[in-house]
Formats: sequence, C-alpha cells, structure tokens
Amino acid sequence: MIKSMTGYGKSSYEFKGKKVSVEIKALNSKQLDINIKAPFIYRDAEPEMRNILVQKLERGKADVYIIAHYPDNFASHTLNKSLYYKYHDELADLIKETQDKTRELLPVIMQLPDIMKQDREENGDAEKDLLLNALAEAADKLDACRANEGRMLFEDMEKRLALIEGMISYIEPFEIQRTENLKNKLRTSLLTADAECKIDKNRFEQEIIYYLEKMDFTEEKIRLKKHCGYFSETLRDVASNGKKLSFIAQEMGREINTLGAKANDFEIQKFVVQMKDELEKVKEQLMNIL
Repeated sequence: MIKSMTGYGKSSYEFKGKKVSVEIKALNSKQLDINIKAPFIYRDAEPEMRNILVQKLERGKADVYIIAHYPDNFASHTLNKSLYYKYHDELADLIKETQDKTRELLPVIMQLPDIMKQDREENGDAEKDLLLNALAEAADKLDACRANEGRMLFEDMEKRLALIEGMISYIEPFEIQRTENLKNKLRTSLLTADAECKIDKNRFEQEIIYYLEKMDFTEEKIRLKKHCGYFSETLRDVASNGKKLSFIAQEMGREINTLGAKANDFEIQKFVVQMKDELEKVKEQLMNIL
C-alpha cells in the first residue's frame, strides 16, 4: 500500500531526572535528507541515529529534534575536586614564594578553567541505548502516520483513475460521427478540387482510408486502459513505489496527448481536457508518495 512522504512521530524517555523528547517531521524530497538538531552531548550517537533513520524512512526530508528537559533542582555542575586541589597546591606554593597574602585562594580558584564540570556530559554514553530506542519508536510512529495519509491518497487517486477510465468509454459514442465528419470534410475538398482539375477518385479513396487509419486512436485508448490498470495494480502493491507510479502516469499522459492531437472533434476534446485535468491532480498527489 502506498505511503505519504509527510508525517510526524514523537517519543520520549527519562534518565537521571531529566526527560528527553525525540521528534521527527518528514516532508517531500526526492532523496533522503536527514537533519538532526540535538544537544552537543548526543553528537557521538549521530552516526547510529542516521543508520536507524536510513533503514526506516527511505525517502523524504526528515528534521529530527532532540530536546532535553531538566528539572529545576537538577545539578548541572559539580566541583572538579581533583583539579581544585591541584590549583590550590600550586597557588599556595606561589604565595609562599612571593609572600603575597592579599588575596584569598577560593575566589581565585573558582574562576580558573574547568573547575566546574558538567554532569550532563557524563550521561551521553550511558543513555545512548535509551536515545536510540526512542528514535526508532518515533520513526515507527512517523511511518504509521505516513501509512494513514497514504490510505487517503490511495482513495483519491483511485477515484480519479476511475474518472479517466470512464471518460475513455464516454468518447466511444462520438467516434462514429467523428469518422463521418472526417469523410465528409475530405469529400467536400475532393469536389472543390475536382471542379478545377481531374482527380483519380480511386486513388483519392485510398488516401481517405489511409488518412482515417492515421487519425484512428483505438490503439491509444487500449494502451491508456492498460496503463490505468497497471497504475491501479501498482497502487495496491505491498511496497509503496511512488517513482514507479510517476513513470506510469507519464505514459498515461503521452497517450492522452496523442488521443487529443488525433481527435479533431470538439466533444472528444472536452473529454480529453478533463482526462488531462484529472491526471494532473494524480501527478500532484504522486509528488507526496514514498
């Protein structure tokens, strides 16, 4: 069954007091385009995240948002004690050497680099499995969303396909009259020309037959019906195949255009215009098919 390329999926998990949400938004794109926006502590997991998304999304522009929500009482920094003692000993030795006792050590040490370390950074590897599982769950939810939209697109395209096939049958009653009109037009031309010069009527009749055969669009109708059937069959495939459907729609368009070029009849042309209109709507929908 077909799937839409647009969709949305969300998942979340909790780890050491913080809550992390994972959201994926997918839009149309010919290729798979992944854009991950995440806190720096999750950057090491990005290659694995991309592998999961490549396996599950196939095509489309996917924006991934990973947001960490910390409680108000979350201790984001702790004192780097080992570095503190190192700074303290070095500064104490310096004070002894210079005999400068005008400054307290604590305020000075607290301004030195890396004296405070971030606990959040230490959680990156420990929570990687939770993150990857949440990402996979969000991707599965997005896929389900795509399938739901795909069902609606399926119904719409089936309806338009039925209209195109119906118009092929609507054309048939006008074909006999169209053929007679072409013959009368050619005979009128013959009488006008015969009044001016002698024309081999047998040869002319052969030319009429040749011309009518050339203007016949029976083959185009047959091929168009077959393309419609193949399109409908592909719509029902287990796998979604938007590219294949687009190729079939192109072939349908060629047959409709040829039919219109050969029609030479106002009533038939009206149905051709309607078929083109319905096919364009189908093509617009195909731009959103996976």
